[in-house]
Amino acid sequence: MKSKICGISDTKTLKFLTKHINPPQYIGFIVNYPKSKRFVEHNKLKELLKVDKKYSKYVGVLVRPEKKVLEKIKDLPFDYYQIYDCNSEEIKLIKEKYNKKIIVAITIKDEKDVLKYKHYENIADIFLFDSMGYEKSLSFDHLLIKNLHLNKELMIAGNIQINGNFENYSKIANIIDISGGLETSGLKDTKKIDIFLNKIKEIND
Repeated sequence: MKSKICGISDTKTLKFLTKHINPPQYIGFIVNYPKSKRFVEHNKLKELLKVDKKYSKYVGVLVRPEKKVLEKIKDLPFDYYQIYDCNSEEIKLIKEKYNKKIIVAITIKDEKDVLKYKHYENIADIFLFDSMGYEKSLSFDHLLIKNLHLNKELMIAGNIQINGNFENYSKIANIIDISGGLETSGLKDTKKIDIFLNKIKEIND
């Protein structure tokens, strides 16, 4: 089981993650979605990403990114772009031009939404199945993707909490993506992060 912690916006939390004895495999930053309280303005993002990622991969979270945004971030040390609301042709062009691995985010409301992944099978390096909530940490029925057998890694998000049943998640997906569930009063809480990362380690042991 791998982990992704998303919505990092301050250096202290980022250093806590990268120096943790069980660091997350992926760390996400909200690049171009100001509606999110976790959005990081470009100059701040440049400073933040100077923190040595060590054993983690940095993920730029992008909602229908415009060309000017992609050009601004092209030299930042992102390993992956996590992309929402783009069609397969748009993502293919981004992948080829900027030479990044791609997490295709599929937003799920009901069963038929799961099948959207078929449009991206040749482009995605990882599929993320998320709720329709974006910045609101809404839920969707994770069991909707239980019977998917893809030849790509599968990541799940959508209002995952640290008291959730991670054993069950591990039967559905390869990677857990968590953000709001690691916050207290809207800010990342290192105590909750520590509990989460140690739970993932326990599953893997």
